[in-house]
Amino acid sequence: MILTVTLNPAVDKTYQTGELFCGRVNRMRSVTNIAGGKGINVSKILRQYGCEVTATGFLGGFPGQWIEEELLRTGMKCEFIKIGQETRSSMNVVADNGFVTEILEPGPEITEAEMGEFLERFDRLLPDCSIVVLSGSAPGGVEEDIYAELIRRAQKQGKETILDTSGELLRKGIEAAPTVIKPNRREMEYVMGHRLNGHAGLLEAASYLREKGVHLAAVSLGSRGLLMAGEEGLFYAKPPRVKTMNTVGCGDCVVASLVMSRLAGLGEEEMLRRAVALSAASAASLESGSVPKELAESLYEQVVVEKLELQE
Repeated sequence: MILTVTLNPAVDKTYQTGELFCGRVNRMRSVTNIAGGKGINVSKILRQYGCEVTATGFLGGFPGQWIEEELLRTGMKCEFIKIGQETRSSMNVVADNGFVTEILEPGPEITEAEMGEFLERFDRLLPDCSIVVLSGSAPGGVEEDIYAELIRRAQKQGKETILDTSGELLRKGIEAAPTVIKPNRREMEYVMGHRLNGHAGLLEAASYLREKGVHLAAVSLGSRGLLMAGEEGLFYAKPPRVKTMNTVGCGDCVVASLVMSRLAGLGEEEMLRRAVALSAASAASLESGSVPKELAESLYEQVVVEKLELQE
């Protein structure tokens, strides 16, 4: 069983329009509502591939109830803490000119009692899981070291952890030595405190993470591909060309793929190839957190992987 943690879920609203104009009335052509938040996206992708998933975090109000009902329909097990305030909404405006605009609400305020209940439930769920996925932002009232705390609790029970977040949540989470992290380049530069220039900068970041005890780091370069630094070396994967429909959730596809590959015991180069194929297939789909599986399989052979030989 895979345990996913989404502290700040959202009702993801995806709008389609010709072009988005600031300071003017914008009439949308269509709108689609889905259960969202990075950890929930990961959970849905894992369910697409038949994985057993338990999802936890915070849900509140009618939006939270709607999200839970949507997840239960997929066969997922839900262990969310019900909170007093409402779960947020997030808006993705997908324009025909190729621009995707995200409008993200901050989320509810979590009380001390609600946090205490969550930590108790997290500890109770740990013994039955194989791996823990920690994804996304944190709502108000949650300390910036929350992921570090959850990682340490999981480690005490011998569980692997995968962390995908940003800012101080990421920096402090790395201090607890998660098994795998998936930052993008900008997020990694925040952790390092300076720009990462060329291969030398990437090697520096990889060495830093290894010193911190991180086993594997997958660094997203957006449309330019994915870098993976681990025990087998440093690899770069160039994605195949696809008609991009929506890039929201592509990183969550990478995380879900890494989870499945870790559980299958695959090598790092194979893990990277699979992750890039799933992410590229997701970019070709309008729905966030969805993978056209046949397309992903066809793209797999088109992913170009190169092992980088770097000198310190």
